[in-house]
Amino acid sequence: MLLSVSHLNVDFPSAAGWIPAVRDVAFAIGEGESLGLVGESGSGKSVTALSILRLLIPQARARGEIVFDGQELLGLDEEKIRAVRGAGISMIFQEPMTALNPVMRVGDQVAEAVLAHGGAAKREAWDRAVEMLREVAIPEPERRARDYPHQLSGGQRQRVMIAMALVNRPKLLIADEPTTALDVTVQAQILELLAGLREKFGLAMLFISHDLGVVSRVAGRVAVMYHGAIVEMGSVRDIFAAPGHPYTKGLLAAIPTLRSDRSKPLQTVGQLPPSDLLPLREVSPHHWVRG
Repeated sequence: MLLSVSHLNVDFPSAAGWIPAVRDVAFAIGEGESLGLVGESGSGKSVTALSILRLLIPQARARGEIVFDGQELLGLDEEKIRAVRGAGISMIFQEPMTALNPVMRVGDQVAEAVLAHGGAAKREAWDRAVEMLREVAIPEPERRARDYPHQLSGGQRQRVMIAMALVNRPKLLIADEPTTALDVTVQAQILELLAGLREKFGLAMLFISHDLGVVSRVAGRVAVMYHGAIVEMGSVRDIFAAPGHPYTKGLLAAIPTLRSDRSKPLQTVGQLPPSDLLPLREVSPHHWVRG
């Protein structure tokens, strides 16, 4: 397996003591495979992703095992984990307007990712940045590389973030809500772009979203998170055809369709009792449910 996460627990300090954010999370991603991680805000998705890259705040406490390409990450020193970030594993963050530096040209920001891992002169790094902007379908990449983030549309800024993440040809891409705040048309374009680049470069991907419908378009398997734990995991087909956990059923019911009755309010996911302490059980081959 390219990435293996086992018994991952993440706690944050508070005046009342340690607050668990991620509880006993385990999953694996093979080379070239795409796994969707789904759940509502606060379920622990982004904390899980940040744990993989060791980007949690210093006060956080992470325990467990994260093995990438045969290397255990939680025990690495800062210099070695920096070598993994951006080269072995890259991440697309949720909001490009805040993730991008507003006072740097976007081409320089993509080139900076090349320079951070050495082996390239400034001119070569710039050329690679322009070429990567072309790969993500930025029009007139030589000219737009000299623009600042505020001069680009939301979809173009997200494409720049994808270019930064992929310019060093990582083996694993973590995409954290990459279509948030984009309109439906641009969202579809970004999903299509990610699918094409993943196939072209042979990328493995961890795709994080609150929307099962979006995840079904880019992932072969899905892990559903609730209350900091994975409550169900299986193929997209199995999860959609026969969801086993009440929370998964609620997420699916909350997806609006063209046949939805507009006179009725949208389905919501009700508060469920925490089930993270119950073991995962196999309901069919490669389909697991907690409880």
